[in-house]
Amino acid sequence: MPKATVALLKTKPDTVLQDIPRLMDMAGVAGDLDPQATTILKDNISWHMPFLSANTTPWQLEGTINGLREQGFNDLVAVHNNTVVTDPYKGGTLNRLNPVYHKYNIPELYNFLPSDMKWVTYKPKAKMLVLDDIYPEGIRLPDYFFGKNIVHLPTVKCHIYTSTTGAMKNAFGGLLNTKRHYTHSHIHKTLVDLLAIQKEIHPGIFAVMDGTLAGDGPGPRTMFPRQKDVILASGDSVAIDAVAAKLMGFDPMSLEYLRTAHEAGLGVADPREIELVGDDLSGESWNFSVGDNTASMVGDLLWFSPLKKLQKLFFHTPLVNVFIFGSFLYHDYIWWPIVGKARVREAMKTSWGRLFQQYPEK
Repeated sequence: MPKATVALLKTKPDTVLQDIPRLMDMAGVAGDLDPQATTILKDNISWHMPFLSANTTPWQLEGTINGLREQGFNDLVAVHNNTVVTDPYKGGTLNRLNPVYHKYNIPELYNFLPSDMKWVTYKPKAKMLVLDDIYPEGIRLPDYFFGKNIVHLPTVKCHIYTSTTGAMKNAFGGLLNTKRHYTHSHIHKTLVDLLAIQKEIHPGIFAVMDGTLAGDGPGPRTMFPRQKDVILASGDSVAIDAVAAKLMGFDPMSLEYLRTAHEAGLGVADPREIELVGDDLSGESWNFSVGDNTASMVGDLLWFSPLKKLQKLFFHTPLVNVFIFGSFLYHDYIWWPIVGKARVREAMKTSWGRLFQQYPEK
């Protein structure tokens, strides 16, 4: 497999909107996307709360829109998804993304609205590792995604189930419906299957990743925002996730989803085979750690312990609503007011927090 290219830059609030288009050009975005196709912007709202490091930032979105338009990609559309514990409407408002879409006249669609798109059964050409078994009735995808480029907008952060998360995981919400929790016990192989599917249905795939404030700790929500001033871009979802993982202090090839994708030839996870362009960050290792919280410990019991034998009882019946309510209660009404708001207040004191507050709320 030829070397993959990942572009990295150190940036600052005064220059980030100029740095992101330059970063994308260095990463080769013009060659990674089909100029004749519509391009989907797939932001990452891990939580509707305005928690910097957990969600796509407004400058990341705005810089990416400008970078695409500079390269002649003018047919842009945003596609949002929901989860059982995240409200995409609230998330777009509180994270100040909707005003950016409005400023640049980007249409916003929702993959869960029948008026916007329909879900169709798809038979992948690639051999699936787990999705055929998880969804024996057939893998269903949103029809709107077929034949369109996709640009993922993840952040650099840890994740309680995959250690790190980024471009590969960002496809999870877009391509799987609200029953995607069925896959959690097989999350690593699920991400690999989804990347194989993306390569079949999208003529081009690209990612712009924000590490200006990166997420350390039990992500994708309950983290410590750490100021790192880094942005990354690549047409190889595996490679950009591998470089981000290495920056965070993880060995990319020790992470199952990256190693499996690498071995399947879907991208490059071995840092020795990745060409880095831009600023030299090879000396950085941030020593991030996933750690645990109440939600992650419950999740480990339900998804990965012997209790996983009871998953159909817990998650394929109305009992699932008990766990949904418990997660919502814990995150929104216990962790957020007691812990999260204080961390956000500290993040807002940084230069990036001040930039965030310059973006309009509506």
